[in-house]
Amino acid sequence: MGCPYTPPEAPHTLGGVHVLHDAPLAPLTTFRLGGPAARLITATSDAEVIAAVREADDSGTPLLIIGGGSNLVIGDKGFDGTALRIATTGFVLDGAELELAAGEVWTEAVARTVEAGLAGIECLAGIPGSAGATPIQNVGAYGQEVSSTITEVIAYDRKAGETVTIPNAECDFSYRHSRFKADPERFVVLRVRFRLEDASGMSAPIAYPETARTLGVEAGERVPAAAARETVLKLRAGKGMVLDPEDHDSWSAGSFFTNPILTAEEFTAFHARVAERLGPDAAPPAFPAGDGRVKTSAAWLIDKAGFTKGYGQGPARISSKHTLALTNRGGATTEDLLALAREVVAGVREAFGVTLVNEPVTVGVSL
Repeated sequence: MGCPYTPPEAPHTLGGVHVLHDAPLAPLTTFRLGGPAARLITATSDAEVIAAVREADDSGTPLLIIGGGSNLVIGDKGFDGTALRIATTGFVLDGAELELAAGEVWTEAVARTVEAGLAGIECLAGIPGSAGATPIQNVGAYGQEVSSTITEVIAYDRKAGETVTIPNAECDFSYRHSRFKADPERFVVLRVRFRLEDASGMSAPIAYPETARTLGVEAGERVPAAAARETVLKLRAGKGMVLDPEDHDSWSAGSFFTNPILTAEEFTAFHARVAERLGPDAAPPAFPAGDGRVKTSAAWLIDKAGFTKGYGQGPARISSKHTLALTNRGGATTEDLLALAREVVAGVREAFGVTLVNEPVTVGVSL
């Protein structure tokens, strides 16, 4: 959902679209990091989005798409090209069918569906970012993923030069992944359609153990959707994962690393490393991930490798509330953040033989 954006002085308009040159990008990201873009276009309609994309593609200009800025790590040198900020709006609810413009603030959209008595995305409350980013990452938390409710994605296909409608079955959704993430240069999401559930104001069955415990119910039970949403918001806030300008623990991209998914052989080797380091009775988190694979916890790995909450001496540190979030304590640079991330990756690999993968998209930099 990003941070409030204050544009620099002396803005210019071109063809009715808001255009800025040498424009700061840090205020458009939840990290508050990164250098300027050569040009920043803010598009408020699908037509403006498509026109800006076509102009960049026709001229061979590098293009960076920005939504809520909650999943971006932009290099200190910035972006030598056109940054396109998608600020489209549109919330259309027809029964249990929902269509969201890509620029809609996700957490606000979730709140409106709960107010309408619908279930399916209530446990995705508080996730920063825009609606258009949700299918790209297959956003998920607290037992829900958008892939279970998305029916189709309307996108501009840069390869074909036309707007296309992609049904759920062709989105190739998997854990924090999709065809949009696999081929980031091809599609620009314009709108996302969902089919929610009219459960008379009740939530979908509560799937996540922590949520169920906090609500005082068994997994699989339903509760009022509003109660589920409020509980998730409180849980996220306790981990610094609800945006708050005054809380530097929320100056982050949320979870910086994805949970590793290991083959059976890899998990056996990992388990042996755990026993060697932590003792024979240590049991790492393990969840079935299909095809004989096992998902383990990145947060657990980070903590057990010695990177505890608040770790770090400089302006970039691990969150004081959650080991999976890397944060800007104020005055950090992107290089400060990347140095910390590299230290964590190297430490976890040395301790357990598992290589963590960053979840945010990096622009002009890499781990």
